[in-house]
Amino acid sequence: MNKDLKIPHDGMILVSDGRKALFLKNQGDDVYPNFKVERVLQAPDNPQTHQHGTDRPGVRAQRGAVEQTDWHELAERKFAGEVAETVNAACFRGDVNAIVVAAPPRTLAELRNCFSDAAKQRILAEVNKDLTKHPVYEIEQHLTGRA
Repeated sequence: MNKDLKIPHDGMILVSDGRKALFLKNQGDDVYPNFKVERVLQAPDNPQTHQHGTDRPGVRAQRGAVEQTDWHELAERKFAGEVAETVNAACFRGDVNAIVVAAPPRTLAELRNCFSDAAKQRILAEVNKDLTKHPVYEIEQHLTGRA
């Protein structure tokens, strides 16, 4: 919990992992936050890499020369790019003045790589934690320290 994190009125809270993104807006203020869901993005079904099938080295490939493509990871990276583009577009339109991002380490790193300079300038805090499966009131409590 971060008791010092003050999220202003209309501040965006992005809670994301490799498969789901919650876009929340603080409809309260920095003293009495009130997070509301604005939008939810869900990645399409993504089977495990071994279920994708035919990505095996050719018959003449030498041992260790070709690694199997991790389709699952690629799909998660693509989804993070789509989430970042949504944030970038909101910043470009001037809809967002402050952003808090909560995501697990790999997703957070991918988002960071895809955010525009305008989005990066609006980030108040990055929280290295997966909160996508938590209800909104728990996300609010975790990020603001209000119990």
